Amino acid sequence: MPKKIYDILPPKLANKTENTAKSFATHEKSHGQQKLKKPKKSSPIILDKKDKRFPLKEILIGGGVILILLSIYLYNKLPKAQIQILPRMEQVSQEEKIVADKSIGEVDIIKKVIPAYYAEETQDSWQEFQSTGIVSNDKKATGSVKIYNKLDSLAPLTLIKGTHFLSDSGKSFVIVDRVIIPSAQYQKGKLVPGSVTAKVEAKEAGEDYNIGNSKFSVPKLSGTVYYYSIYAESSSPMVGGYVGNVKKVTKDDIQKAQDDLTEKLLEQAEVALKSKLTPDDILIDDSVVRDIISFSSTIKQDTIIDKFGAEAKVKVSGLIFKKQDLEKFVKDSIVAKLPQNNSVLETSLDINYNPGVIDNKNGKVTLDLDFSAKVYQDINTQELVELFSLQTTEEIKEIVNSVEYSDKISEAKITFWPFWVKKAPKNKDRIVIDLVFE
Repeated sequence: MPKKIYDILPPKLANKTENTAKSFATHEKSHGQQKLKKPKKSSPIILDKKDKRFPLKEILIGGGVILILLSIYLYNKLPKAQIQILPRMEQVSQEEKIVADKSIGEVDIIKKVIPAYYAEETQDSWQEFQSTGIVSNDKKATGSVKIYNKLDSLAPLTLIKGTHFLSDSGKSFVIVDRVIIPSAQYQKGKLVPGSVTAKVEAKEAGEDYNIGNSKFSVPKLSGTVYYYSIYAESSSPMVGGYVGNVKKVTKDDIQKAQDDLTEKLLEQAEVALKSKLTPDDILIDDSVVRDIISFSSTIKQDTIIDKFGAEAKVKVSGLIFKKQDLEKFVKDSIVAKLPQNNSVLETSLDINYNPGVIDNKNGKVTLDLDFSAKVYQDINTQELVELFSLQTTEEIKEIVNSVEYSDKISEAKITFWPFWVKKAPKNKDRIVIDLVFE
């Protein structure tokens, strides 16, 4: 028996198809031989979809799995042990006498020497100084006179240098050179005095001797026939008389200039020398040498001048050694006397030194050393990590206090993280051991 359409289609769709077929047959009978018209397109068949459901169950299951995996990961990765180990310390002290020598290239604890070197700095400058010497600058008035001789003797009259002439105003002058005065002569029955011009200088300094035209007599001829026959006259005033003081350069001025200038330059040179030192450089103060290379004054002693200049050049040098060389000597000296597998705590080094004999010529200085440091036994932290794994706080302390470690470790400070962790983690990378030197 042939299957019906609805036997292979869904019931609703099958019924709809069957009805369409019947309608098509009826239409064909009613129109006879007329051409069959195309049926109208039916609407597309839409299948109903099932309603979507929120996958809560699946989310809860997935979240639970993730939570379990995260817990396992955190259990293995999150725990951490932070352990601070305080090594047991011992203080050691020593005394040594060593030499810092510029001819040595490296530290030698056997020969007890460390390297040293010389450093130097030069400075030069010019400076002006004030003259302090005071000298009188008094000046005597000078001029010229015409000396007359009214005597008609056969021989001329000679006056020696320094012969005094007194002016009619009472000012005394002297001739500066010897003069010869001709005798008087009769001319046309009249006696004409002989005469000569001479330079004169006031007997004393001062402006009072700057007198005008005057007549002069010779006081020493008073009471003789020559007194009224020998006289002088000036046809121009006397000039240049002056009383006052001026400055001059003294020996002390030059010495003070040298002292002041060189001392200033030496201080500058020393400051410049020290400014070039690094924090690692140690300058032996007692080895510092201050040299004056040169000094000169532009003016000689007793020169009359208010100010004068001077220039100088100096050099400062000193013996220097390195702090790190001194520390290396001390550290090596301590280590050389320690048992094997012991170390020096470098931050605990305490070094005192006093310079002894200084040999600037050969660049050597003796140092008296007094030094101390803390020492400790070496601790293998990797070995402790292996021992501390999966151990509680008390168990770790028991290991630290054991005979093997009690002489090396004075204390252990243990911290587990997070707060619920009670043992050091199995993962040794999560155990951190720090050596703490207090």
